Amino acid sequence: MSIIVNIFYSGKNGNARKFAKEMENTGTADLIRSEKGNEGYEYFFPMNDPETVLLIDRWTDQKSIDAHHSSDMMKTIIRLRVKYDLHMKVERFISDETGIPDADVKFIR
Repeated sequence: MSIIVNIFYSGKNGNARKFAKEMENTGTADLIRSEKGNEGYEYFFPMNDPETVLLIDRWTDQKSIDAHHSSDMMKTIIRLRVKYDLHMKVERFISDETGIPDADVKFIR
């Protein structure tokens, strides 16, 4: 099981992308990726919305997320969100351990 959190960061004047770039360039994103329980931490850019960045964040369990939320890195993230005046939309999912159904496999190349 994994907990997948999609965070849509939105701002103005390219600030969401500046935020993601600063997270990567300062090594903060890599520190998060190395945290116990982190299974993935990747930024994506919607083609139809240049003012939004999607973060797909994956964790093994809620305990790992709680530890991350208590870390010094969270203070950095909050400071940067304020610096770039970002707003967030959050979606949360639990992975399906059963895998991809046979009926769907034929559509995967």
